[in-house]
Amino acid sequence: MITPQPQILRALLARYADARIMQFENDTAANRSVLDDIAYTLCVTTGTCGIEEALATADDFLAGQQRAARAPRLSAPDTTPVSPTLAA
Repeated sequence: MITPQPQILRALLARYADARIMQFENDTAANRSVLDDIAYTLCVTTGTCGIEEALATADDFLAGQQRAARAPRLSAPDTTPVSPTLAA
């Protein structure tokens, strides 16, 4: 899977949800085409072959991003050289 920006993945998921609603409310060829296009884009973005797998992969990716954002971050040791005049 390419690593998408989380906000782009969230936008694709929102567009997919909107397209599903539109297709459910008004089942037309145009609405099916929009849904198919967004489903394809989600599959390509997540490196999957089907929309169910794409949705699960996107959810897992975003959940991992949230866990990483909440994890405590260890700072690197300060390697700034100390001036001899300040050390005395």
